[in-house]
Amino acid sequence: MDTPKKVLDKLAELPKQPGVYFHKDDKDQIIYVGKAAVLNNRVRQYFQKSRGRDPKTEALVRDIADIDWMVVDSEIEALFLEAEMIRRYMPRYNILLRDDKSMSYIRIDYDSSYPTVSTTRRPLDDKAKYFGPYSSTVTIRQALKLLRRVFPYATRQLSGQKRATLQYHLGLDPGLEEGRTTLEAYRGNLRKLIAVIEGKSKKIQSEIERDMQKAAKVQDFELAAKLRNQLFSLRKLNHQIIFSDKEFMDISKDHALNELVDLLGLDKFPKRIEGYDISHMQGTDVVASMVVFTNGVSDKSEYRKFKTKINHNNDFYNMNETLKRRLSEKNIKAWGKPSLVLIDGGKGQLDAATAARDEQGCQQLAFIGLAKREEQIVIQKGRSNVNLNMEILHKLNGFMTETNDFILLNVPHNTNIIKLLQRIRDESHRFAVSYHSTLKQNRQTTSMLEEIPGIGPTTRKKLLRTFGSVKGVIAAPESDIAAAIGKAKAAIVCKYLHEKLKPSEPASA
Repeated sequence: MDTPKKVLDKLAELPKQPGVYFHKDDKDQIIYVGKAAVLNNRVRQYFQKSRGRDPKTEALVRDIADIDWMVVDSEIEALFLEAEMIRRYMPRYNILLRDDKSMSYIRIDYDSSYPTVSTTRRPLDDKAKYFGPYSSTVTIRQALKLLRRVFPYATRQLSGQKRATLQYHLGLDPGLEEGRTTLEAYRGNLRKLIAVIEGKSKKIQSEIERDMQKAAKVQDFELAAKLRNQLFSLRKLNHQIIFSDKEFMDISKDHALNELVDLLGLDKFPKRIEGYDISHMQGTDVVASMVVFTNGVSDKSEYRKFKTKINHNNDFYNMNETLKRRLSEKNIKAWGKPSLVLIDGGKGQLDAATAARDEQGCQQLAFIGLAKREEQIVIQKGRSNVNLNMEILHKLNGFMTETNDFILLNVPHNTNIIKLLQRIRDESHRFAVSYHSTLKQNRQTTSMLEEIPGIGPTTRKKLLRTFGSVKGVIAAPESDIAAAIGKAKAAIVCKYLHEKLKPSEPASA
């Protein structure tokens, strides 16, 4: 594929400075945003003929018709600007490659009586300020580590702590415990930190320089020196390295798809990998999950969940039923066929799944398993539809064991292929457990109304219709419940729920 002339001209103009770059398609739409320590080096990587590219990289490069960029003073600014530009433009390749589990946010509980700064994967509705998401947890923590030297902050409040921590004496903590810094001054410092995160570094530098000169004029030399040191530290960030220029867009999961194709001898890259798991509690609330990874990346819009038709404490039976339903004519028409199926489990689960596949007339589909204990790749002889490449297995420092019907591949856990399969397996497990927990909770709470003496099905329906759920009934005041079903029944309901939900007394010694 020849690189368009417009792109070649832009490559010749790329500066050797940190910044954020924008790949555009032939309709001038931004399709990918990335950060770079050195724009010239990073952007050129996309068009190096010698680079082994996976299908997703190839797809992106084929769509690039133009390139733009923004130069910044430091890698930290590039990191924060990248996140802002992704939020603003929502480029399709960034969204396709986004893996929510790996995204990080900066959390600052600015309004707290003891404000802290930390990172988290899941923002909460807790009135704290959240910034992000950022694609690399390691990088964002490194950036915060550097910024903490400029704007000292606390990361947590220790219970009963009355003395300033060691972090204070290292110049990294405000020392609120001993009043070394007032809450007002600390929040002022956090405001500057937030401004830098929001891309206002130059404005903050000007503000610090102005305050330093004011302090010197009134001969507050201690404050002036403190501000001078802060200003110098902030400027030094421009020379700090927080992500390597060798870092490349991680859309290949470290070439895991290439290893998968080579090891299993697949005819082509598995565009749609589906992962399955079963979850239940001793045969009750039995559910199954289907997660989908498109080109090796989690595609949550394609996830599906199944509730088995009967509760059965038999994972082989449950897996068989799930795959029969998945490969029904109706669902194949709606969702298409998978390129590769990964079963969470060993020989028994895989055998049950392939039996269902064969019964549905889909014998050509590739099915493998991932056994939990040793993380072995499980292949069913003559039925998994893969062609094991022993040369690649040895290259990966792996080995195989055999039974009459199965091959078990032992591949080092730090290889790209195992990391990818673990990611799919763990996601299918998480999704199944989450659905099972929801059903279990709904069943338990719904049964609470059924257990109330003197409250029949008509009254229960009226309560659920009025308050939406059992949780709504529990949260409603007695006066509202009385308005719906009358005072006498409301008293019975509220008394029962109060007794049922009352915290249990601690056991006596």
